[in-house]
Amino acid sequence: MSNILLKNWKKKSAERQKLYKQFLQRANKNKVLKQLPALHEEAFSEIDCLQCAACCKNYSPRFKTTDIKRISKYLKMKEGHFIETYLRLDDEGDYVMQSVPCSFLGEDNFCTIYDQRPSDCERFPYTDEDVIIKRQQITLKNSSFCPAVYFVLERLLEIK
Repeated sequence: MSNILLKNWKKKSAERQKLYKQFLQRANKNKVLKQLPALHEEAFSEIDCLQCAACCKNYSPRFKTTDIKRISKYLKMKEGHFIETYLRLDDEGDYVMQSVPCSFLGEDNFCTIYDQRPSDCERFPYTDEDVIIKRQQITLKNSSFCPAVYFVLERLLEIK
């Protein structure tokens, strides 16, 4: 069933953005939150992030102060040098990667700092937490490039 669901997912996601937006605006938050853990598990039993890595190739996480401290220590760099080398401030005043794909993404789609990665990366794609409802614009954007977000939204629509 799921392989059928994921077939042409990018095209289907683009066509269904309005439907997703309406669903997220009207959804019973508590009902959705109860369903997310199982749907998250189901999505990742079907989807291998290492085959995709679209998030790392096209977007940047936010680097919080704790991320910068931890990663720069791991890389044995001074925080200022780490920021200067890899990061820039975005329009919202958050530190993000200077360029995409992510400097820490290997050719094999593995993250070279995986155990130290930013909390945004660790939590992405937020399919097991309330961000999916609370930050609807992020969810809609993520559904356009992440098959797991698309998968969870489609399954939520089936269950309603």
